[in-house]
Order: sequence, then C-alpha cells, then structure tokens
Amino acid sequence: MTGRIERDHHALVVWNDNPAKRNALTPDYLDALTRGCAEAAEDGDVGAVVLAGEGGYFCSGGDLAVLATRRELPKRERAERIDVLHDAIRAIRDCPAPVIAAVEGGAAGAGFAIAMACDVVIAAEGSAFVASYARAGLTPDGGLTHALAQSLPPQTALPLLLSGEPVRAGRLFELGAVSALAPPGEAVARARDMAARLGHGPREAQVRIKRLAHAARSAEFDEQLAAERDSMARAQGGPEAEEGIGARLEKRAPEFGRLRK
Repeated sequence: MTGRIERDHHALVVWNDNPAKRNALTPDYLDALTRGCAEAAEDGDVGAVVLAGEGGYFCSGGDLAVLATRRELPKRERAERIDVLHDAIRAIRDCPAPVIAAVEGGAAGAGFAIAMACDVVIAAEGSAFVASYARAGLTPDGGLTHALAQSLPPQTALPLLLSGEPVRAGRLFELGAVSALAPPGEAVARARDMAARLGHGPREAQVRIKRLAHAARSAEFDEQLAAERDSMARAQGGPEAEEGIGARLEKRAPEFGRLRK
C-alpha cells in the first residue's frame, strides 16, 4: 500500500508511502487522498487534513515508467487515467476542512500540482518545486496552470512551466505561493501543529471561510459581498458565534470543541 491515512487527534494525515520512487503517484495513494478528504467531510471532529510524503520527499509526480506505457493506449483511456488525478484535486478543493501540504525535499510535476491545490503549503527551507512536464515532452495537469495563475503573474509562471527548472520554496514564499517555511525535517511537524490549532477552532466558521476564499477568486465584487453577507448573517445566529463572542466578552478561551460533540 502506497497510500495510508493516519488519525492524529483532530487531524487526518494522508501519507504518500512510496519512498523508493520519491513518492511517485500511484492509484492507491490517489485513492487514499480522495478517501481522506471525504472522511474529513463526513467527520465534524476533523479540523484539517495534512498531506505528507515518507522518506523526506513530498511527491515526484507521475511515474515515468508508467507514463511511457500510456502512449500505446487510446486517447480516451489516457484521459480516464488523468481524471483519477483530477478527482483527487477536486477532493482537496471540495473538502470542507482546510488541507495542508507538508513539503519536505520537493514536489515535482503532479506532486507540485497537488501541493498547490492545498489551502496551506508549509515547505521545508531548501525544498524545491519543479514543473517538470516540458522536459519530458508533456504538459501540466492536476490544475497546476490554474493554481499558478491564481498566485503568480504569467511572466513568472510561464518561465517556470516552460523551462522545467526547479524553484526554491523560499522564492515561492516570497511570491506568495507558499504559505510558510519550516526548518528542514520539520514541515510535517509544523503542519500537524497547525492542524491541531484548527482542530480546536470553530468548524462551521472555518468551512465557510474556505468556501468564501475560493469563491472570491472568480466572483464579481457584488456577488462576493452577497456571499459574505449571507455567511455572516448565518454565523451570527449560530452556536459558534455565541460561544466565541461570549468568550471574548468574558475574557476566556473559547471552547468550540464541545460544540462538535
């Protein structure tokens, strides 16, 4: 099994466990990723999902030995196999809980796409991100062009995509595509810490915040104002706001966890 799901209190950690191939993608891992996001949607006690790779590398993308065999398949079958990856990307986006990528070593190809699909990217200093498609005569998948277009101008994203040259996590952090840097070897621990903090937060408010933030990328201004109005009005009448506002007025820590029981 190259994909496994670990429960860590209020977090789910989805591991890519294929270190012999620098955690190249497998159907088993993509299935675990999709199942982990679905489990987080069903379990209101899950505050976040963490994606991590065993052996000090996040994900090297598609297995070239496997990709080499696909030229013999009809185009329809090649497309169906790509859709398996895209279903996993959609699962990350649709997951109500925040999804955190913990990048050690690096992320290449579709591994880069998976990291960029996450809501939070915590990368070890010195790790590298590589859009390696062009070097293999391929084009990006996994929503990578969409993700980079949201965070980088074309003059920055296109050289990265066209050349296949690695870019360091520190540079992507400066550009805003990486959320936070961690010392080497500590990205997963930092991601777990963030997941634990989110796990003690207001679940319903966090779900709505994620939806609003993603919708804002394509919504018209008045549409987004209406969405914020409706979300805020709903939140104000809910138990999380009652607890959160009450705690602030009483100068105590809120206890959102008890609302999930």
